[in-house]
Amino acid sequence: MKQHLFEQRHSADWQRFSALLEQLERGKAEAKACENFAADYRHLCQHLALAEERGYSSHLIDQLQHLAMRGHQQFYRHRSHLGAQLIGFILAGFPQLVRREWRSVLAACLLFFGSLIGMGLLTWQFPELIYGLLDPAQVSDMERMYDPDARRIGRFSERDAADDWMMFGFYIMNNIGIAFQTFASGLLFGLGSLFFLLFNGLMIGAVAGHLTRIGYSETFWSFVIGHGAFELTAIAFAGAAGLKLGWALLAPGRLRRSEALRQASKHSIQLVAGVIFFLIIAAFIEAFWSSMTYTTPTIKYIVGAALWLLVIAYFVFAGRHRHAPD
Repeated sequence: MKQHLFEQRHSADWQRFSALLEQLERGKAEAKACENFAADYRHLCQHLALAEERGYSSHLIDQLQHLAMRGHQQFYRHRSHLGAQLIGFILAGFPQLVRREWRSVLAACLLFFGSLIGMGLLTWQFPELIYGLLDPAQVSDMERMYDPDARRIGRFSERDAADDWMMFGFYIMNNIGIAFQTFASGLLFGLGSLFFLLFNGLMIGAVAGHLTRIGYSETFWSFVIGHGAFELTAIAFAGAAGLKLGWALLAPGRLRRSEALRQASKHSIQLVAGVIFFLIIAAFIEAFWSSMTYTTPTIKYIVGAALWLLVIAYFVFAGRHRHAPD
C-alpha cells in the first residue's frame, strides 16, 4: 500500500487517538471515552510497525512514534513516579525532543554558533573590534581572568578551593538567568530570542578572538572547552525554544495565535527543562574542573573533546528505541 493511501485510511484514527491523549494528559478525559483506549493504542503500534517495515517517510514514522510514546506513558501511568519520569526524560525524552524540533534547533545553532565563530575570526583579524562590544575596563578584566600566571582561572579566579560550592551555585543562577532570558524573550514574536542568540554569540566570539590573539589561547580554551559542551549547547537550545514560541505567534496557520502558542509552549517548556539539566552539569564542571590549574592543558583538551563527543552522541543516538522508559 502506498503511503498516501495508508495515511488517508488511518489519519482519522490517529487524530482521534491524539485528541484522547490530550484529554488524558490534561486530566479531563471521561471514563466512557477511554473504554477503547487499549485497542486504539494496540492499533497505533501496529500502524507504526507497518510504516517502519514499508519504509514510509521519516515524518510519518516520527509522528506515529510520538503518539505511541504518549500512549505508552498514559497506558502505564499508574506505574510512573517522578524519579522514573525524570530518568526517562533524561535518557530518551530530551534527545527525542531535540531531534523532533530540529528546525528551530538548527536555526538557533546557526545564529548562535555562526555569530560566535564569525566574530571570533573577525576580532582575531581586527583587534580593535573588541572595543565595539566591551569597554577597556571590561577587556582588562577578561585579560586578568585568563592570565596564564593566575592561581585559578576564570571568573573570581583568586578564590580558594573552599569557595567552589559557592561558585557552583553562582554559575547555575547566572547561566539559567541567561537561558531564561533567551527563551522568554521569544514571546516578542521571536525577536528577543534572535537578539540574545546573536548578542551572546558575538560577545563570546569577541572575547575568544581577543584572548587568542594576545597569547592567552591555551589558558582560555583549556578553561572553556570542558563546560562549554553543555553550556553553549544549552544556550542555543534555549534560543530554539524561544524561536518556537515566536514562530507560533508569527505563523499560527489555521489556529488562533493563543492556541498555536499553547501548543508550541508544551515542547518549548520541555526543551527548557533539558536546558536546565545541561546548565547544572556545566556549572559543576566549571566550578570544580575548568578553573583548576593543577592539571595540564592537554588533559583538559582531551577531557573537553570527550565531553563534546558525548553531547553529540547523546543527541544523535539516545532514545532511538521505540518507547522511552517509563
